[in-house]
Amino acid sequence: MSSVPSDCRFDVTQRKTLSQLLGSRSHRQRKRCPSEPLLQETVIQFMRHHQNLGDLLLEVTGSESKRLCNRGNVNSGDHNANAPAGGSFIASVIQEQALLMDLPSGLLSARVSVEKIQQIAWLGDTSRHTIILDSIQRSKLVCLLQSLQELLSTSMLSRLQFSEEIWKAKEMPMLEVVWRLQKKNIVSLEELVTSNPDVTFVVCWLFDNLCLLCSGTEDQPEHQDIQRQMLSDIVTELVRNGFMESNILECDPKAQQFPQICSEVLNRMLLWLLDNVCKEGEEDDPSVQKATLFWLNVFDVTLFHGIVSLDLLKQFFYHTLTQILTFNPVLEASDAIRMQGEWCFAKTKTLLTTLYRKLFVLFSAEELVIHLRQVLETHEVNWQNVLSCASTLLVCQPQTQQLLKELLANLLINSFENYELESIITAFLLVRQAALEGPAVFISYSEWFKNSFGSANGYHGNSKKALIFLLKFLTDLVPFESAQYLKVHILHPPYVPSKYRALLLEYVSLAKTRLADLQVSIEEMGLYEDLSTAYCPPKPQCQALQDVEKAILIFENTGKIPASVMEASIFRRPYYLTRFLPALLAPRVLPVSLDPRMAFIDSLKKADKIPDNMHANYIHACNREKQRLLEGASTSEEMEHPREPIKVLSAALEELRKVATSPSRSDDVSSQIAVISAQLKAMIDDGDDCTAMDKPIQLDTVVDTLQPLELEVRDLLLKNFCQIFLTTSSFNPPQRQGEWASLFCEKCVWSQKTSMCCSSQSPTTR
Repeated sequence: MSSVPSDCRFDVTQRKTLSQLLGSRSHRQRKRCPSEPLLQETVIQFMRHHQNLGDLLLEVTGSESKRLCNRGNVNSGDHNANAPAGGSFIASVIQEQALLMDLPSGLLSARVSVEKIQQIAWLGDTSRHTIILDSIQRSKLVCLLQSLQELLSTSMLSRLQFSEEIWKAKEMPMLEVVWRLQKKNIVSLEELVTSNPDVTFVVCWLFDNLCLLCSGTEDQPEHQDIQRQMLSDIVTELVRNGFMESNILECDPKAQQFPQICSEVLNRMLLWLLDNVCKEGEEDDPSVQKATLFWLNVFDVTLFHGIVSLDLLKQFFYHTLTQILTFNPVLEASDAIRMQGEWCFAKTKTLLTTLYRKLFVLFSAEELVIHLRQVLETHEVNWQNVLSCASTLLVCQPQTQQLLKELLANLLINSFENYELESIITAFLLVRQAALEGPAVFISYSEWFKNSFGSANGYHGNSKKALIFLLKFLTDLVPFESAQYLKVHILHPPYVPSKYRALLLEYVSLAKTRLADLQVSIEEMGLYEDLSTAYCPPKPQCQALQDVEKAILIFENTGKIPASVMEASIFRRPYYLTRFLPALLAPRVLPVSLDPRMAFIDSLKKADKIPDNMHANYIHACNREKQRLLEGASTSEEMEHPREPIKVLSAALEELRKVATSPSRSDDVSSQIAVISAQLKAMIDDGDDCTAMDKPIQLDTVVDTLQPLELEVRDLLLKNFCQIFLTTSSFNPPQRQGEWASLFCEKCVWSQKTSMCCSSQSPTTR
């Protein structure tokens, strides 16, 4: 062991007190450690040189930023002398980093902010193309926006440079980010879009994002609320600037860029909407219809919360309506004449009628009719949209009917004064479209045509030139006309002076040729057939029965022969003699008292509208019918075989079924039931015949106590009653069956002789 020098040896006998030991320790600490402010400054400098600026924008916000800022400024000397008064810690860090990187602090803060926005976007599901942030992304963005607000307050962030950096980024931020930047007053939508000189790119970007906003499939309620808020705020901004007054724009040419962008985006969205409307029902993709319905909310007045003035909103709606009426005008007027039967309100696409009704909210019927006329006079229109719009307007606003009549009158006056073809084409298309909606909405086309051209006071009655103009127009329409309109023109022709009758006959001949090509016979047309609709008419026999019933009803109410019947007896004798009179003079058992049908026939006979031989044959056939029925009842007494009475009863019940289900023979019900009752009475009263029933039939009698013939009669009555009731119920509800059921029960079931009664306890009834 080496020896220790004496001066280095510890003197174990020399001990120090505790106070001496503590005193020497504190002395050493004072020598080694700097002051506390100096230590804080060292820490701050370390953080400034090693802090990630992007993360710092998310981590240091609010009170924490102020606290660090205050600490950073303590004894900082001249190092922070250039920092803004009251500046935040973030601002001072960015300023120092900008000095080190030799960049403007505003540019550095803009780049760092955009990079952080990109990072937040990458946190989400990149496989899902959306414009809505998830909850994690949204929370981080909220922190970032707070930091950006602080940078703006300290002038460490330039709005223009920030906007430019957004456009330079690899990917544009989500629409929700842009929306929140505007909501927090960091960068407005106008500042963002005007900072990019490429207007076309900006319009495409905003249009694509709005389409994504509509197509969003967010199911969470909070996301749906955000989508609706975004739609409201962005569309409000677009409408408010896109329809700004022109005198304001003229004052500052540079200010025209943003309104033009807003207008162009709205136009593109409207075209996108109309494309989707046209595809309604053709595509099975439900997302398309969902997106279309979402954009339709744009036309809810409540969406704008009173921020947009009523005048601007009306301009927006007027502009939208004009765009709809002029959208893709590929159909000619001739196409509209041929196809407009498919464009009535009931057949128009639901999305389109919904759009029309939303646009109609701000306007009166008069304003809409005036605007419709202006569009027709100044634009090339889409006839399908124009006519469906007219139908929707008529159905939704009843006061439109009178306004449309006035518009039609003005169009016809203008066309015949100036011989303008477009006006008369427009008038005919509009009136036919209105007539398609039925008499509750507008008068029939035949009535309008007769009122307009059926007399010398018509629009064409002023001169030969006006008459030729009308007939030439009608002639040019013939190749495209539907059968119902040709029938109107033939049966209710325009007034023509006798010296020009040949001109009308030429048109009628051409129209009849067209009807022959369509395989439609004018002679087979009913008296009361609806000529204003394109429905498929019933068969001639059925149409004749309907004409007879309506003519009898009119005669019963007025006491006079209907004018249509009188006209048909003169001008349409083939139909009148071969269809109408045979349906009217169908053989039947004549009632004892005079009924409306008999009175109508007598009136026609007195007016010499029924040929004598036809009337004589009718009376003879009615007598023969009565005799046949009576003979059918009497021959039951001479039946030799046990089952012959059942056949007679079955035949009588079958005839009752025909009578009860035929509207033209409703008056024969009572006589036919009398025949059935007589047959039952004959079957019961014939006690000597072994086949007759020798006692009253009780329908509630136990089955075992009835004879086979009695059972068969009871089942036959019940079966036929139920069959007739079910058949007649297909035409009329149970409460409108007429008197056949009560007469049947009174005369055939509860008769005094038979004493029949239906019981729920009867096994057969059940």
